[in-house]
Amino acid sequence: MVQFPRLDQTFAALSDPTRREILARLSQGPASISELAEPFGMTLTGLKKHIHVLEEAELVTTEKVGRTRTCRLGPRHLEDAVQWIDEHRERWERRMDGIEAFLAKKKGATT
Repeated sequence: MVQFPRLDQTFAALSDPTRREILARLSQGPASISELAEPFGMTLTGLKKHIHVLEEAELVTTEKVGRTRTCRLGPRHLEDAVQWIDEHRERWERRMDGIEAFLAKKKGATT
């Protein structure tokens, strides 16, 4: 079995709706931990745990200046996940095309 540890981290990070919302917010620009926590009604400690998962997957980077920790989108920008999905989409589309051709041939043989 082929292992994709970085891909596993990416999908694990994306599996949580809160983390997906954090990424959507950061796509608009940098934000502090406090700014990110506010719409979720979440404690700063709780949000920091989500940020840590995103950092481990390299989807987010943080920088502490004084007492403020600012978050930004990380360097990976989901390229590995997009590549994996595209490869599997092509494989499944070929399989579906084969099934479609088989069914059309079978239908033509019965009429």
